[in-house]
Amino acid sequence: MLHTIIEKNSYQDSIVLMLLTNYLETLDGVNNVQVMMGTPANKDIFKTGGLATDELEKASPNDMVIVLDADSDDLVDEVIEKSKEYLDEQGQADDQGTDDEQRVKTWDKALELGKDAPVALISVPGTYAAGEVEKALDAGKHVFCFSDNVTIEDEARLKNLAHEKGLLLMGPDCGTGIANGIPLAFANRIRKGGIGMVGASGTGIQEVSTIIHKLGAGVTNAIGTGGRDLKAAVQGTTFKDAVALLDQDPNVKVIVAISKPPAKEVRDDVVALLRAASKPVVAIFLGEKPAAHEEGLYRAYTLEETARIAVDLLNGQQPEAIDDQLEVPTIKLDPKQKYIKGYYSGGTLAYEAATLMNDALGLNAQDAGDGYILKKEGYEVIDLGDDVYTQGRPHPMIDATKRKEMMVEAGNDPETAAILIDIVLGYGAHDNMAGELEPAIKKVIADAKAQGRNLPVIGTIVGTDLDPQDYHNQQKILQDAGVILCQSNAQAVKTALALVGKPVHEDLKPILPEEASDAVMPAVSEDLQKLLTVDKFINVGLESFAKAINENGGHAVQFDWHPVSGGNVELQKALIFLNKVSLNKKVEV
Repeated sequence: MLHTIIEKNSYQDSIVLMLLTNYLETLDGVNNVQVMMGTPANKDIFKTGGLATDELEKASPNDMVIVLDADSDDLVDEVIEKSKEYLDEQGQADDQGTDDEQRVKTWDKALELGKDAPVALISVPGTYAAGEVEKALDAGKHVFCFSDNVTIEDEARLKNLAHEKGLLLMGPDCGTGIANGIPLAFANRIRKGGIGMVGASGTGIQEVSTIIHKLGAGVTNAIGTGGRDLKAAVQGTTFKDAVALLDQDPNVKVIVAISKPPAKEVRDDVVALLRAASKPVVAIFLGEKPAAHEEGLYRAYTLEETARIAVDLLNGQQPEAIDDQLEVPTIKLDPKQKYIKGYYSGGTLAYEAATLMNDALGLNAQDAGDGYILKKEGYEVIDLGDDVYTQGRPHPMIDATKRKEMMVEAGNDPETAAILIDIVLGYGAHDNMAGELEPAIKKVIADAKAQGRNLPVIGTIVGTDLDPQDYHNQQKILQDAGVILCQSNAQAVKTALALVGKPVHEDLKPILPEEASDAVMPAVSEDLQKLLTVDKFINVGLESFAKAINENGGHAVQFDWHPVSGGNVELQKALIFLNKVSLNKKVEV
């Protein structure tokens, strides 16, 4: 029986509500439950999940909605009570260590207290994100936009607006960054150093920066652009401005550029710009397999190679070939076991795995949709952070439920030869993802053994010894569970390929003369240069992002954002327009 509970004018951020949903699902007698704000988009998710009710239509975007499928009416009161207790606990946790004088509820107050803050972090529901980004840009702030579900038309418009103002818009859907050594959003703790990064991929930045850290070097600034920046509609606006900024930063000795497959014309423009840089550049365009370097522009095939080349160059050395002498365990597979299956929380890591498998196995497989980066015959690589898996659900870096289901299902397939997984540490990620996955890992290995098969689970940890999670404890949990643990995602995939008789060897690439470039490096404004030494921020949305800043030597004004105008997006756009008109008139006077 379906029950609808509407808490009027009770705004909560989406991650808290997703975690509350997970908590309520554990209650006895609860068959299905979903907790979200009453926006039109969320109502569609309720309907898709079989939780549509007549009462649901009465909810406004400012109302918290619980739709419950329960065995008994008596559970409704318990769910209300448990929800209140959970949200109260979350509120108390958020208030710990928070300076109430730096917590505000309006943009005007945020701008007043954050007048010296060059950057605004925005993590509000995607429906409202474009309007909040525009407000921040109009106020002269660089923007790090974690929010997704912003139209690509709005993204292109807002990035052009930022460029014209001498500002940078990182995102939308920018998952990670490092600003003056301070981790932003879902990011790792990395020591400062002379390598500067720009990436149109979140976990790509995380994988490369954490390997750089493990190799003894550091990254002071890593600029995320959002995954669509190098699409034709956006033209790499943020990517190009970020390259120019790093090129003119006296503390950057080596530039690293990372992207998922870009539009060809944008890729060519970016490569021309990278050739014009005054510092050595290491570039990786996932999906490409470069055969050679150029003097000054070094081309990597894997994320690990990207990190290693960058550290070599920083140390004044020429790149060396990646050592492919993997310690591949001796595991006897059944002749039926042929297929490798990868279940990833990191989208860029999934792309890398698919690229290596495609090339080594000659699959020529294409992106199959629904999160499948590779799906052919029995081979599959899935990005569990794809929208199809996160609609109304937490990201797989937070919630392991879907991944555990898929791992167990793959383990019961007698043709599965190996299972690949990633564990991503850092701010925003689960406190103990290895512990969450441990029971499923043990079950997969034990069930296969009971059926007379050996089934290797091969993994990698994206993280450092400085991360909030205990890196070494995460290693121990995985190894004790039976995981073959590798130092990088590339090594994990290569290990799986070696087990099925398809080892990968990377030869030393020749270094050819640098090609001429007629690209002109974009000018870097004084405002843009402030990004290099920033330590003050305005955080619009998720409280945890402000905490990470404050714990790492920065200072954040926390704006407890709520939708205005009853959540009416069109009315909000009209108010933004009228405010601009009013400001322009004041300037004219």
